[in-house]
Amino acid sequence: MNARLKLLESPVAGKALKHIIAAGSVLAESTLPLATQELVKLRASQINGCAGCLDMHTKEAAHAGETAVRLHLVAAWREATVFTDAERAALVCVIAVINAFNRLNVITQQPAGDYQVGMYG
Repeated sequence: MNARLKLLESPVAGKALKHIIAAGSVLAESTLPLATQELVKLRASQINGCAGCLDMHTKEAAHAGETAVRLHLVAAWREATVFTDAERAALVCVIAVINAFNRLNVITQQPAGDYQVGMYG
């Protein structure tokens, strides 16, 4: 599969992405645990059907210490007993940033499967 647009190679897309990436960097430096952020990104990416982000955030969550059980149950987080109340809390900023990335990747049909942990970080 070929992407409609290579986001990281486009000067215009690159300028726009710079701001979304900056917002994501602020969140990465917050007190919210990285593993929790990755779970939120994973769930939003499932809902949005973003294969590239699913690839990335599944691998990053596992690298951050998430278990296979929690990764598999994130799609049913409301009923799963493996998540804390804090993890169930609304994480509005994380969702907003990942939604922006999901939309860009889905619209431009970014391929998935080759992501390596830390590749963009």
